[in-house]
Amino acid sequence: MADTPAPRVRTLIHGLDSLRRGQPAELRVTLAHPMENGLRHDGYGNVVPRNIVTRFECRLDGQLVFGADLYSAIAANPYLAFWLRADGPGTLSFEWTGDWGFQHRETRAITPA
Repeated sequence: MADTPAPRVRTLIHGLDSLRRGQPAELRVTLAHPMENGLRHDGYGNVVPRNIVTRFECRLDGQLVFGADLYSAIAANPYLAFWLRADGPGTLSFEWTGDWGFQHRETRAITPA
């Protein structure tokens, strides 16, 4: 049995350039993911299985700074905005997990001005 290819995803991360040392800044993240709520039927009357992103986490140098559980009512391309205060240089890790073993991670090095 052939492995199912991983879904194509694309991430957009905005707000990193506005980080100032010790001051809160808004970060905005979007994940383009082929979401399916599990309520639709295909052309043959079969239910299309649910395939959504169920969890998002942002970590700064390994410490959780923001996390969100997502449910069936989430938009097709989840958009999240949250505030972050960084006191110095570090590494931000963004991780999305979902149904069917989906997992996607992005990392960005930051150096607040």
